[in-house]
Amino acid sequence: MADENLSDISVIYCTAPSDDSTRIARELLERRLVACVNITPVRSLYRWEGHLCDEKEDLLIIKTANHCVEDLIVAIRTIHPYEVPEIIALPVSKGFSGYIDWVMNETV
Repeated sequence: MADENLSDISVIYCTAPSDDSTRIARELLERRLVACVNITPVRSLYRWEGHLCDEKEDLLIIKTANHCVEDLIVAIRTIHPYEVPEIIALPVSKGFSGYIDWVMNETV
């Protein structure tokens, strides 16, 4: 594997209601915008419209190719039930080359 692939993937964090997280993950996978989505329960504390919120939800840890990030953001905003969903892209600086190659091959 060439070293240039080491910076070609990102990890996206997105929180969602537990009832919606699997549906969101499957739709993103079906569209081939992502290679993998891990779903884990989290407790989120945040301020929304002047109120302090304390919610149980799921964290989607999404692995994708950098060239898919913009389309992925649009897709999540379309299918996500929140008005302002958390969508944070973190670039991957290094990783196991076999995994990075796999992510690149699984996304369009």
